[in-house]
Amino acid sequence: QVQLVESGGGLVQAGGSLRLSCAASGRTFSNYAMGWFRQAPGKEREFVAGISWSTWSTDYADSVKGRFIISRNNAKRTANLQMNSLKPEDTAVYYCAAQYRGRPTTLRNVSEYNYWGQGTQVTVSS
Repeated sequence: QVQLVESGGGLVQAGGSLRLSCAASGRTFSNYAMGWFRQAPGKEREFVAGISWSTWSTDYADSVKGRFIISRNNAKRTANLQMNSLKPEDTAVYYCAAQYRGRPTTLRNVSEYNYWGQGTQVTVSS
């Protein structure tokens, strides 16, 4: 089992920044790819960013490319999402997720993730 806890969400004005953090406990963190997803009211959960388990390759949704940065720290067992130049359309509940030995080609697939956090709300005002 892997337990994931997100933090860092909140209310920010358009153009501002937030840093989300995901703290993991349980099994060996370094064996897991980490992903960030989001879900807005009335919409399906969508991929935001991911980082693979061994090469730390990253992937981003087109809507956040160039604005968001995903990173991981295996020693601290954390995965972070730095969100810059935020837009109102970024408003959603953000979830972190862990995928056992996830490769770059599977980072976008919701069904490939084994564990999920409870989510943190991000609200961007215009």
